[in-house]
Amino acid sequence: MSNVKLGATLFCYGTEYARFEYDFEECVKKAALAGAQGYEIVATQMIPSYPNVSDEFLGKVHALKEKYGIGPVSYAANNDKGMRNDRNLTDDEMLADAIIDLKSANKLGCKVMRVQYMMSPEAFERLAPYAELFDVHCGIEIHNPETPNSPNMQRYLEVIKRTGSKYLGFVPDFGFLSVQPNKPQWMKALKAGVKEEHLQLAAKLRRDGVSQEECIQQVMAAGASPAIMPAIAGMFGFVQFHDEKDLPELLQELRDILPYSFECHGKFHYLDEACHEASIPYNEIIPVLIEEGFDRYLICEYEDELYCGGTEFTKRQMIMEKKLLGIK
Repeated sequence: MSNVKLGATLFCYGTEYARFEYDFEECVKKAALAGAQGYEIVATQMIPSYPNVSDEFLGKVHALKEKYGIGPVSYAANNDKGMRNDRNLTDDEMLADAIIDLKSANKLGCKVMRVQYMMSPEAFERLAPYAELFDVHCGIEIHNPETPNSPNMQRYLEVIKRTGSKYLGFVPDFGFLSVQPNKPQWMKALKAGVKEEHLQLAAKLRRDGVSQEECIQQVMAAGASPAIMPAIAGMFGFVQFHDEKDLPELLQELRDILPYSFECHGKFHYLDEACHEASIPYNEIIPVLIEEGFDRYLICEYEDELYCGGTEFTKRQMIMEKKLLGIK
């Protein structure tokens, strides 16, 4: 049996939360019922006093831990360099914001903080002593369309190796291992009147490595509905996918950075009733975690492109992960 710990980001229930169907407590409760041993909190989404953590909110977190048996293990920071309308934030300003996030993560008892790559490698390097001071491990999120070997991520790896800090590392998001088109976007395109053959053509062109512009030209020349555009944008953007023949190389990239990874994000977009994720090959990914002895948190993370809520899909994701990990 694997030593991987299972968690869930409360972002899984973001749709229900935004619709006022769930409050913070209900999100924690649903994560516990799904089988999470701990949860990630997206700070800007669910901390009323963000960027600080009030004593009142901290008390609620402790009370819910007593009630449901799980508490926050990961703090998802939003490193937003576009907060001003006249210029991007400087490295000094990004660092200052991240230090406040570290303080809040520490107060909540989180040992991991997700950092986004809008924070430059230079600022990330300067974060190390503060991470050590607050005893919070800072992981740059490797999110589609980035992969561990992409030039941008390699710059962070250089920082991690050069500093030797045990508090700087990665949080790989398994979306970068997608090998099929995003099913929710595909479903929405079909509902909007796009023909299956035109979606298949777009997917083939994406696999063939053509540019997004050329893909659009060829698909539109074939008579596709303009409603296909969001699906094409996804294929070339944050939910892009790789050819299955490239999967072994991508899995090796994952192996290479696991020793520097403080947690993993188990991204999912759509699971059928058999608990099979439509585009991310978990039957290939989970064995890598087991073989490499990964013993930290695998955080379920649902992206609700269908706006249907994450409750049922999060349950299915947990069932699938437990089966693959050999957890009863």
